[in-house]
Amino acid sequence: MASPSVGGAPSTAEDVQSVVLEENAEDFLAWLVVEKGRAANTLESYRRDLLRYHAHLGRRGVDMATATSDDIVAFVHVLVGSGLALSSVKRTLVAVRGLHRFLVAEEKRLDDPAVDVEIPQVPRGLPKALTVAEVASVIDAVVGDDRVARRDRAILETLYGTGARVSELVSLSLADIDLHDGLMRLVGKGGTERIVPVGRHAAAALRQWFEPQGRPEMEPERWARRSDADAVFLNRRGSRLSRQGAWGVVRRYATEVGLGARLSPHVLRHCCATHMLDHGADIRTVQELLGHASISTTQIYTKVSIERLMNVYRAAHPRATGAS
Repeated sequence: MASPSVGGAPSTAEDVQSVVLEENAEDFLAWLVVEKGRAANTLESYRRDLLRYHAHLGRRGVDMATATSDDIVAFVHVLVGSGLALSSVKRTLVAVRGLHRFLVAEEKRLDDPAVDVEIPQVPRGLPKALTVAEVASVIDAVVGDDRVARRDRAILETLYGTGARVSELVSLSLADIDLHDGLMRLVGKGGTERIVPVGRHAAAALRQWFEPQGRPEMEPERWARRSDADAVFLNRRGSRLSRQGAWGVVRRYATEVGLGARLSPHVLRHCCATHMLDHGADIRTVQELLGHASISTTQIYTKVSIERLMNVYRAAHPRATGAS
């Protein structure tokens, strides 16, 4: 293993990759899958965070069964000092606290050294939503009527029109869409399901995608996996489109209109929520549409809308500023 950086900074990617995770941590990860049903992406995040924690404890000559609160506080200080985003520090500490709660519950430790270690507060930044015109310009950048253009147009319209997460989009199956009634079933975080409306433009784009010149032309002679045959969105090889593939579609057309650095699938989700609130939607309706468990998450978007309102007011009202 390469030598750790001076001052106890977090290990490099190579350092972490060379670490073999403790059996206690592996048991915890297995428990998350079996008992909590955590998704593969969540599990990978926990594994990366615990590998970083494991490497830190190793440099201090302790392990997860003997670590103290001082070891964990030092770990947090090292993460913050390394310049890691505060949101990432918080996520890492959540993984560490979960691990130690598990060890106590399994009677592998008598005490929980992480219980009194505070999770750093993460400032809530405002989502940088595009204007309605900017979103329209991205969608309009999809030209042509070939199978790829039909698919890409349907992807952009669906992301913006339903507020779906990219993971929800790529996991869509044919049975999840009812264009006759204009409804779509999305499976969100933790396997929770919700029914969302499909707007006119998204429905039209999906219908074109399902026509013989669209999705059927991408179907392979033989499906690689049975689940691929049910996928709404396919890649050029005829397999279910991946998250990375959908992300690439969004970035491609955003770059074409000069918005490449500002747009991602998640920003389209932000745009959906912000534009609905701008046009008078009820916050509870937006919460239901986006699948937020807590209304406080949705309230972020009300701040965006209020900020826009204030900017327009200051610019337009003759008595809003000091100017006569």
